[in-house]
Amino acid sequence: MTQRVELAAVMDRLAVDELITDYAVAVDDGDWPAYRRLFTDDGRADYRSAGGIEGEAVNVASWLADSLQSFAMRQHLIVNRRVRFGVLDQDTGDTARVQADYVNPMRLAAGRDGDTADAPDFVCGGRYSFDLLRTHDGWRVREVVVREKWRRLPG
Repeated sequence: MTQRVELAAVMDRLAVDELITDYAVAVDDGDWPAYRRLFTDDGRADYRSAGGIEGEAVNVASWLADSLQSFAMRQHLIVNRRVRFGVLDQDTGDTARVQADYVNPMRLAAGRDGDTADAPDFVCGGRYSFDLLRTHDGWRVREVVVREKWRRLPG
């Protein structure tokens, strides 16, 4: 490999890592316009294993906005990222697949007397599978599939 090719691969890995981080931050902050911008025009998300829905990212973003209102705090910790670059139309590096584990602690919106300080926590964990595409605007999510493996409920 030439140094130029190696540098391009490192730059792609950094860009993919940033995209995955931006995904977690958008969900945690409830920034649904930012969430939608992370996807290709035909991008899809599948949250069925976590009790959610599957569909176009724009529709899933609306569902997430509604369903996550009951949580005052969300924090996605996405780790163990495995990135594999693929080939599209004979050009290496146009696609990527990422598998990454997550732990997602959340605090319910209100406890006794409406106070969030004593609200119970909800924690779940699993694995994300991201299917990415290089676009003119940078790397974007074509599909994300959530595979929840466990959850701990309050009480």
